[in-house]
Amino acid sequence: MINLLDQYKEIVGPEIIHELEQMARILKGTKIVHVNSTKTGGGVAEILMTMVHLTQALGIDTRWEVITGTSDFFECTKHFHNTLQGAKHHSLTSNSFNVYEQVNADNAEQLRATIESADIVFIHDPQPAALIQSFPNRKNRWVWRCHIDVSNPNRGVWKFLQRYVKQYDASIFSLADFAQPLPHPIYLIPPSIDPLNEKNIILPPEEIVAAYSRFGIDPDRPMLLQVSRFDYFKDPLGVIEAYRLAKKFHHGLQLVLAGGGAPDDPEGEAVLNQVKKIAESDPNIHILFLPSDSHRTINALQQMADVVIQKSLKEGFGLTVTEALWKEKPVIGGNCGGIRLQVVNYHTGFLVNTPEGAAERIRFLLQNPHMVQEMGAKGRRFVKDNFLNTRHLRDYLTLIISLLHPPSNGQRLEIHKIGSV
Repeated sequence: MINLLDQYKEIVGPEIIHELEQMARILKGTKIVHVNSTKTGGGVAEILMTMVHLTQALGIDTRWEVITGTSDFFECTKHFHNTLQGAKHHSLTSNSFNVYEQVNADNAEQLRATIESADIVFIHDPQPAALIQSFPNRKNRWVWRCHIDVSNPNRGVWKFLQRYVKQYDASIFSLADFAQPLPHPIYLIPPSIDPLNEKNIILPPEEIVAAYSRFGIDPDRPMLLQVSRFDYFKDPLGVIEAYRLAKKFHHGLQLVLAGGGAPDDPEGEAVLNQVKKIAESDPNIHILFLPSDSHRTINALQQMADVVIQKSLKEGFGLTVTEALWKEKPVIGGNCGGIRLQVVNYHTGFLVNTPEGAAERIRFLLQNPHMVQEMGAKGRRFVKDNFLNTRHLRDYLTLIISLLHPPSNGQRLEIHKIGSV
């Protein structure tokens, strides 16, 4: 049976894997632990699953731990998520902050042995950021990995969180625009997808045919798709409006809104119900609430789509954009955050600011199938060069080496720069 590293060699080439193996030799004996707030649902969990497996395949001792919390805790951290991404108002109280701190303190005791035995601790996003407070005499290195857009945060919430983040040895953001001033090194590392994941492999044709039948989608009519959690920042209502505007010119148009929830996102059900209510009178709008392990289903839907949409209003990165580009689909994306890294306007898709703009681009692509093919081919090349997990892991290993084995001349090792299409 072909081993994991050899499978990646077939996709990215032997030189990339050889480079990772060289870096892993420098880190022989190093222990890494990642901590986040959920094993399922959302891009962070997907990234960690593949990152841990690939790091372990290189012979580096790597673990992934998940904090637990009360409903009050996850209500609080959802408010963190929204306000750090620019929402103006919040209902956080002093009790909310107390709950946040207590849950982190409780989890610190449960994870103490694992964390203290690690050389590098990666803490992902705001939920577990306060864990560091319970390790005042730490001898290892701590890195805060922020996956969300904090370019314009609510200042009060950021000030509260910053008291913990500034204690870290380094921070990682996806874009320079997201970074906040902190008293330690800041690294810019975009996320990635796993080409070996069931969500990104080539599926047999019969599985695609079965998906059309399963969801009542007509294979002979054009299909729009947005895959995302049901979240206001993903703007599913704006997607429906864009579809309705485009439908005036393409009467057979179909829209699929596919996604699920996450244990650390208590707002998802309310958003889903609102979307269902607005869409209920149109049989050509298919709303699919999928389990978190529906990777092959999402893969099939993305391969079925004529045009993929990710009309987010705020977006840390948007893995579904990369997934669609990998499948040679043009993407109409919201002109925000990490989507701007992936959708190169007029090359791999279009950036839009309004439902009207999205509708105009939908019309253009459906009327120009040659552009769909051209953009799709560019998109796949762009992902291969910039957004696969082998590049992502190389950046992480570079960071770890720079923290544990700093260059004697004081220079910082270079982190990946996004290439051109």
